[in-house]
Amino acid sequence: MSENDPVLLSIDQGTTSSRAILFSKSGEILNVKQKELKLHYPQKGWVEQDANDIWEDTLWCCTDIIKESEAEMIAAIGITNQRETTILWDKKTGDPVYNAIVWQDRRTASYCAELKEQGHEKTIQEKTGLLCDPYFSATKIKWILDNVDGVRSRAEAGEICFGTVDCYLLWKLTGGDVYATDITNASRTMLYNIQDQKWDDDLLGLFDIPKSILPEVKENCADFGTAHASILGHALPVCGMAGDQQAALIGQACFETGMVKSTYGTGCFALMNIGPDFKSSQNRLLTTIGYKINGQTAYALEGSIFVAGALIQWLRDNLGLIQKASETEARAQNVPDTNGVYVIPAFTGLGAPHWVPEAHGAIVGLTRESNADHIIRAALEAQGYQTKDLMDAFESDSGLSINVLRVDGGLVANEFVCQFLADILNAQVDVPKINESTAHGAAYLAGLQCGVYNSLEDISKRWALKTSYTSSMEEVRRTDLYAGWQKSVQRVL
Repeated sequence: MSENDPVLLSIDQGTTSSRAILFSKSGEILNVKQKELKLHYPQKGWVEQDANDIWEDTLWCCTDIIKESEAEMIAAIGITNQRETTILWDKKTGDPVYNAIVWQDRRTASYCAELKEQGHEKTIQEKTGLLCDPYFSATKIKWILDNVDGVRSRAEAGEICFGTVDCYLLWKLTGGDVYATDITNASRTMLYNIQDQKWDDDLLGLFDIPKSILPEVKENCADFGTAHASILGHALPVCGMAGDQQAALIGQACFETGMVKSTYGTGCFALMNIGPDFKSSQNRLLTTIGYKINGQTAYALEGSIFVAGALIQWLRDNLGLIQKASETEARAQNVPDTNGVYVIPAFTGLGAPHWVPEAHGAIVGLTRESNADHIIRAALEAQGYQTKDLMDAFESDSGLSINVLRVDGGLVANEFVCQFLADILNAQVDVPKINESTAHGAAYLAGLQCGVYNSLEDISKRWALKTSYTSSMEEVRRTDLYAGWQKSVQRVL
């Protein structure tokens, strides 16, 4: 990196932590600041965060990293975030009216079931590409409006803002000057018509949500305003924004139709770029906006698995089978197989392609000789099986074969997981040199807007491979193992 090269500051606000990462133009990580974020579980199935913590932690990460850097070298800020998590706040004071309701929260499951029974899911899917599920923001907004004293009347009087985490952070960074979100986050609210690309009046009517509480929607590369010097210590332009999974699609340079990335963080989320035309899934996948840049929209099919890395945390924190996540690789290799054990991590329901919010997790196939290593191995193998469920659905919906999968996220540091993915998918699994695809995608968007990068082709050329895994499993074994998984899932269903 030349000393005059600009650098890019990426804010990556996730489910379990808030981070600021400084990237060089070439993609080298120059500095990282991180703070763990507390989750609150006030009732069974409810998941919340303190929105003030989200902001304070993000602010701490940013100001700390800026203090340690030459601030004048920072060309722009990109923001990426946990999607669907819902915040309502007072337009004058910026104070949240209730805790942030996290994407994993299931409190509106019975309301979603009612809407399905009334026949609304087809309309919702045609307009938003989404299924009617508590996962998305609309029913969370409605719950706050209906259940927090005085909020509905204040919303109707124009005193309340709704935003996903990106929107809330932008509002705070700009001192309340800018009230906007980007099109990928908007596409996850269940209120945004992704075919017409606007907030949908019919859906606002269905959920009884006043239009006045919704932010402006911008493309992913845009002038999102300036983070105030009084807040960060230096005035910095915010030039890129995308929800975490779309940011990872960009960080993995999946710009061609048919390219697929899968991120293994708290959950596992796979996206396939399907090009400029909206296509409704026949396999209970989601259709979402992958990105919109310079007026060009790329749609994506998405498969959402709610529990991936969170399963490894559960082995550690709830079962005490491991002391740290990195132990799982060696423990899985202590045994030649799982001895018929399958772990179905449906802790917050089953996501794609099943979408059963009432499902519960299970360990299936336990016998007298089952031991901790079998369970650990089965938990790692579950990542492969869940991904295969999604890839089969992608191929069916798109008519395209998936020969290569680009992967990222914390779990891909585990070589056992990557090899099992290649084996069970019978596909090449590519791990990039820069594993921080989500944060990198946000930096790319900001850099594209402020002229650090010239084009998507320029970004594509910068993607670099670290390790490639190919299948070494016999077809008969692959078929048998996957059939066992499907049987186990049926027992949970």
